[in-house]
Amino acid sequence: MEENHKPATSSSFKKGDDKEESSEVVKPEKETKSEQPQSQDIDDKEKEERAGIKHTLQKSYDDIETFLSKLENDAEAPDIPDFVHKYVDLVEKKLSKHEPLFHDDGSFLKVVDQISRLYKHLSDSDKAPLINRIGQIQQQAMCYLEDEFRSLLEEPDLKQEVVADQHGEDQSTLDQSKEESNFSGYSYQVIPKLNKIAKEMIFGGYESECCEAYMVTRRNIIDETLNKLGYEKISIDEAQKMQWEVLEKNIPPWIKAFKQCTKVYFSNECRLVETVFSGYPSLSTNLFSNIVRGVFLQLLNFVEAVATIKRSTEKLFKFLDIYDTLRDNLSSLDGVLPKWAEELRNEMTTTRCRIGEMAIFIFCDLENAIKSDTEKTPVPGGAVHPLTRYTMNYLKYACDEYKETIEKVFKDHSKIERANSTNKPRSYEGDSEKNKYDDENQSPFVGQVLRILDLLDSALEAKSKLYKDIALSCIFMMNNGRYMLQKIKSSAEIHQAMKDTWCRKTSSDLRNYHQTYKRETWMKLLGCLNVEGLNVNGKVVKPVLKERFKSFNAMFDDIHRTQSLWVVNDKQLQSELRVSISAIVIPAYRSFLARFSGYLDPGRQTEKYIKFQPEDIETFIDDLFDGNSGSMSRKKP
Repeated sequence: MEENHKPATSSSFKKGDDKEESSEVVKPEKETKSEQPQSQDIDDKEKEERAGIKHTLQKSYDDIETFLSKLENDAEAPDIPDFVHKYVDLVEKKLSKHEPLFHDDGSFLKVVDQISRLYKHLSDSDKAPLINRIGQIQQQAMCYLEDEFRSLLEEPDLKQEVVADQHGEDQSTLDQSKEESNFSGYSYQVIPKLNKIAKEMIFGGYESECCEAYMVTRRNIIDETLNKLGYEKISIDEAQKMQWEVLEKNIPPWIKAFKQCTKVYFSNECRLVETVFSGYPSLSTNLFSNIVRGVFLQLLNFVEAVATIKRSTEKLFKFLDIYDTLRDNLSSLDGVLPKWAEELRNEMTTTRCRIGEMAIFIFCDLENAIKSDTEKTPVPGGAVHPLTRYTMNYLKYACDEYKETIEKVFKDHSKIERANSTNKPRSYEGDSEKNKYDDENQSPFVGQVLRILDLLDSALEAKSKLYKDIALSCIFMMNNGRYMLQKIKSSAEIHQAMKDTWCRKTSSDLRNYHQTYKRETWMKLLGCLNVEGLNVNGKVVKPVLKERFKSFNAMFDDIHRTQSLWVVNDKQLQSELRVSISAIVIPAYRSFLARFSGYLDPGRQTEKYIKFQPEDIETFIDDLFDGNSGSMSRKKP
């Protein structure tokens, strides 16, 4: 369409009279008074002229309709009567005044329809000048229609477009939003106008202009609507240059936009285009295809961009959110997209598989995180290692919040997981001991969790050897083992998935560490209370007895001072340890004291060698594992 044939937009023509009247109102009072009679005469004259043209157009309408009937029915074209020329003059005059008369009575559309039919039926005649005039008039009229078409399309109520988002994402709300959306925000008064304009432009040979106006305008409106949801286009290059914290903030708006598109916008767009272009099914299908394809591929491109960034374990859950969104909304998309959209379904499936594959890689990278922790400094006091806390909290959150999704991902992509040993470390795959959790009746995800726990346990065992004190290394293993066990038991999802095999094994290991700890510490202390060698020829050897008391006092004092600095944060484990220590130490000490204290001279000798009463031992045992400096200040006098 040539630029010089396009007049100003029709909205300006429709409001021309109002602008003239308003311009007179704002003039200064003096000037208005001086010019009022002259302006009034001009207005009256214009009104009369307009009314005359309209009356003449209406009068000519029937004559033109009769003439067109003859053109459509007669094999030979009749002579062109004078009223055709007059009619063309009237229409041209009306258009030259920039007044398309687009009223609800459809008078302008009737005129355009007749002009299009005249041009169509006279194009083969020898009346070239008349045909050219009619063609120019038609082009100008179509410009008006195109402007009006755009103007109506550009003014939807965008608040109705996002109504579903204001109430949440449940299906009932989304269904309600479809009813409230009134054809993507357009009122039922506007839709018939759009339909009539579309039909007239297509009939007049301006199908491409009409379709382009519709497609460009609707695509811009959808982009604007998605913008209001916070969604922004991000290319692969932009994503790779972004900090993860910045890119991460763009994922929730993308999820919102994708859900709105698949559950609301696309279905509304389908209804709108089918209504506006009713009677032209193939045209409406092509328009809907082009609009939806553009928006849909734009949304999938965002996912492709996210999938190209560098992997790290903290990104897993956002990847799973994206995977969930793509999976959960596939059925909604199936209800909107017809058979021709198989390409888009395939694109969506491919993108979902890629993001799922990346999620598997990231989850399996947790193994690398464990292996790469080569810190050689032992944790003070044998406390829970940061690696244990990170790994177990990570697994617990993954299972509590994403277990169903992750299991689905692993099942869908188990072949990829096993095939790509480069991206997922499997140095132990040939080891039957390490593969003891690989059960064909067990989900791939649970098997991966068990492998991670097994690897963590091995890493902790290696770190326990950093402690020179065997007893402290046992406390370290008990702390970490109990922490792992409590995290598993506190998560119903992971506990149910893993059943009791791992828990029974870990509990057994904890009991073994407990026994080793008691043997390395308290059984050695009880060696000081050994009665062997105290009796010689039926008599208690006092120097030996004094040495036994002295050794016990020194060793217990050292144990208390040292192990008060050790840490057991789990209150239940702390209590179990103290109770078990008291159970073996206090009865043995009480018995030894009752049997041999009388052999020491009362007074200074007794006070020197008997520093603790059984009650004192119990009090000091309660100081252990608090992480505080041990003190004998609470010893009874």
